[in-house]
Amino acid sequence: MASPKDKNGMSQVTYEFPYMRQPEKKSLAKFIFNKDEGTFMERTPSSWAKIVFFYAVFYTVLAALFAICLQVLFYTLTYEYPKWQLDRSIIGTNPGVGFRPIADDTTQGSLIWYKASDPQSIRPWTSLLDTYLAPYQNKSLLPGGGKNQEICDFGTPPKAGRVCAVEVSTWGDCTSANGYGFNKSAPCIFIKLNRIFNWMPEYYDDVNDLPEDMPEDLKQHIAAIPENQRKQVWISCNGEHSSDREALGPVKYIPQRGMASYYYPFINIPGYLSPLIAVQLERPALNRVINIECRAWAKNIHYQGGRERTGSVHLEIMID
Repeated sequence: MASPKDKNGMSQVTYEFPYMRQPEKKSLAKFIFNKDEGTFMERTPSSWAKIVFFYAVFYTVLAALFAICLQVLFYTLTYEYPKWQLDRSIIGTNPGVGFRPIADDTTQGSLIWYKASDPQSIRPWTSLLDTYLAPYQNKSLLPGGGKNQEICDFGTPPKAGRVCAVEVSTWGDCTSANGYGFNKSAPCIFIKLNRIFNWMPEYYDDVNDLPEDMPEDLKQHIAAIPENQRKQVWISCNGEHSSDREALGPVKYIPQRGMASYYYPFINIPGYLSPLIAVQLERPALNRVINIECRAWAKNIHYQGGRERTGSVHLEIMID
C-alpha cells in the first residue's frame, strides 16, 4: 500500500506509538483463564505455585514463632498468683475503697436516690445488694462450695489453706430480710477495700500513735476496745462539708468499726471473700443530697482527697 503524499507530492511516513494504541478489551472469563497465554488470573501455574509455596512457608514460620513466644510467656505465669506484685505491679500498694450499692446507670454516678415510701423505688437498690452479697449468703456459689471457710476471731486466725467467713446474714438491719434499712429511711451502705495480692495492712493499733486528722469518735473507739483487737483497717464515714455532717446524723458500723487482721493478706485461696463493713445511716436528713466520704485508716494506706482521690470513696445519698 502506497504511503500518503502531501500537496507537493512528497511521501508522508506515519508513526504509531504504543500509547496511541487502543487498549485491548478483556473479559472476565479471559482474566480468569487466558488459553492463549496459558495464565490463570494473569499468572502462570508455575508462578502461582511459587507464590503459594512462599506464603505457606512464611505463615508457617510466623505461626511457629508466635506459638514459641506464647509457650515462653505461659511458662512464666501461674493462675495462683500474679507475676508482678505490690510495688512492682501496676496497681501498687495503695488499695482503693469502694461501696455498694452503686447504680448500674453510669450517668447517675455515685448518687443513691430513692423514695422510702415507694417499694418500686427501693427495689432496684436492694436488688443490687442482693446480687453483690449472693456469694456471702450462699456458699454454694463459691469455688468448692465454700467448704474451706471457717469462723475466725482475733484468737483463732484461719488455718493454712483456709479462709475466714464473712457472716453478713447476722447483721441485723443490714440484711436482705430487713431490706437493708432502705424502707426505714436508714439505709446500709457496704464499704470494702479493693483486693491487692499479698498486701498486708500496717495497723493503727497504738492509741498513742494515732494520726491527728483521725476523727475523735474513732480514736475513742480504738481506745475503748481490748488491745488484742486493735489490728484492724479502720473505717470512718462523715459528711464532706459542715452542712453534710449535720444532715448525715448518727452512723452505725456493723459488725464492727474495722476490717480485722485475720482477713489479710489476700493470696487467692479459693472461697476467699473480701471483708465488708455495713455503714448504717440511722437518721439522715430527708429531701436533700448528702455528700459522704468514707475513709480507710492504715499506716500504709495513702490518703488524698479531691479529684485524685485515694484511700477513700465519695458517695451521695438522697432520700425523699
